[in-house]
Order: sequence, then structure tokens, then C-alpha cells
Amino acid sequence: MLRAFIGLGSNLANKSGDSRQILRDAVTALKAIAIGDVSVSSLYSSSPMGPQDQPDYINAVAMFYTHLQPHALLDQLQAIEQDAGRIRLRRWGERTLDLDILILNPLIQSDFDKNESNALQQQSSMLEIHDERLILPHIGILDRAFVVQPLLELDADLSINALRLAECAAASTKDGIYILEDSEWAS
Repeated sequence: MLRAFIGLGSNLANKSGDSRQILRDAVTALKAIAIGDVSVSSLYSSSPMGPQDQPDYINAVAMFYTHLQPHALLDQLQAIEQDAGRIRLRRWGERTLDLDILILNPLIQSDFDKNESNALQQQSSMLEIHDERLILPHIGILDRAFVVQPLLELDADLSINALRLAECAAASTKDGIYILEDSEWAS
């Protein structure tokens, strides 16, 4: 079983609605591949990372448990993006929906069954993958406040490459991002 942290982003509308509705729909779709609940961070607004001739992004992070292996999870996330009308026009360009696997933590099933919170407290390892389709942990997490801030809402003790997320520079900056709604936005 894996604990998955998924980055969600949108800055274009589709036939279903605006970016907020697209992210709500994405969380609903994530529930179909999750074991149990899907926890979400607050909803953030951030300036685009790449070309600036596009609307601001709406971002959040979701956390859930899954039995899917990393590449199967990636396939499911890309299918959800396609269902939302994602078209890849340019690198870091505008999009209806962007779902990124940020971090995957392996969990021992027996620990999860006995005491979920205890299993989480004992969990410190994360999968490291580097192939043509997937790099984990996701590149650039530590430099992106729009990823770090929502991750910290879901797990204040998270570490990447022996660095506590709460201690990285992006954890202390609010430049270019602000909270639009608390974690009830997906309800």
C-alpha cells in the first residue's frame, strides 16, 4: 500500500466549469482509486511558473492511500486529466487540469490495519523513481511554495532528501501565493 501526495492545478475552464469545479471533479475521481478518504489541503492561487501570458493557477494537494503501483497510478492520473480535457500545448503552459505525483510513501499493510496514525508516524521512507515516465519525489518540490505550503497542511513532518519540508525556503515564503479557500472546498 502507498500513501500518495498528488499535486492538483488548473488555470483554464472546461465544459464542466471553472478551475475550482475542475479540481472538485478531480478529487471526486481520485476517490475512485483511493482506499478510504481523500484528504485535501486548502485551495491556493499562484502565479504561473512558466510563461506569464496565462491566467493564475489554482493549486491544492490531495493525500490518500492506494494499492496502485506508481506507474499504474500515473496512468490513472493521466486518464483523469484527459477526461478533464487536458491538452499539452507548451511546457508549463496553461491547462484545464494538472495532476502530479509528488511523493509516494510505502506503508506496511499490517501497520495500517492496526493503527493508521501510528503507521503514519513511523513512516519516513519514500519511493525514489527516475525513469522516462516518472521521477519521484517530484522535481522542484522544495522550490515551489504552491506545492510546499499545501503539503505542510497535510503532513507537517514530511521530509524530502533528509530535509524537513518545514525548513525549506518555500515553506517560509508566501510570495506569489495566497489561500482562496480552506480544505472544505472539495466537499
